[in-house]
Amino acid sequence: MSLFATTIDHYWQSCLRAPEGLREDGGFSVRVDPGLADPSRLMLLRTPGGSQAVLTPGLAQILGLAEGPVDTEAAFLARLEQAGIRLNGADHVFYYPRQRHAELLRDTALGDTRALSAADEQRFARFQSSASAEDLDNAYVELDHWAVFGAFEQDRLVAAASMYAWDGSPLADLGVLTLEAFRGRGHARRLVRAICRHALAQGQEPQYRCQVDNLASVALARAAGLELFGQWRVIHPDCEI
Repeated sequence: MSLFATTIDHYWQSCLRAPEGLREDGGFSVRVDPGLADPSRLMLLRTPGGSQAVLTPGLAQILGLAEGPVDTEAAFLARLEQAGIRLNGADHVFYYPRQRHAELLRDTALGDTRALSAADEQRFARFQSSASAEDLDNAYVELDHWAVFGAFEQDRLVAAASMYAWDGSPLADLGVLTLEAFRGRGHARRLVRAICRHALAQGQEPQYRCQVDNLASVALARAAGLELFGQWRVIHPDCEI
């Protein structure tokens, strides 16, 4: 039985056109689907159970998969490189294991955090003006998202997290940002748990993504009780092939 909710497994099975389920044998498989479109015309998911890829017929033809199938992820990646097809950097994808849902829903030790609304517009604007453009772009925290929470010090908004519906699914994708001067105080961990508790209570599955080399973000996910589901890659948006 999967460590994670069936909602999560079903979403990825749908993305990868794998109705029989995600791999659990450590192997690799690739499927061709004419219904794929940018930015999802090539996707690769690696989980502890194996790796699976899905791509358009046009890309499959460029890779010569009909004439020369590949049976490992390494061989598939080598074929992509030979063809000049670029992938985005891998994202770690984290979720809460099913057995931690009840614990999270009971958690009340979340400090000075609360939901934000349009009434917090001025506070949020000040928060954004105090953050770097790079941090704002990477975190993608917005006041008009489906759910928004903030953490405060002396009535000042010093950290914020927001969620939006992911790809029309029951998954809620999370972004979080703490102002640099207020990092290391536990605000981000409490915010992640607070907004994820809210999502679970609303019937959504929280999803946390970060680049695999963002060690601080990986540490935050684990500190908040999330577990690694897998690594996800898609075709680079600038790839013209």
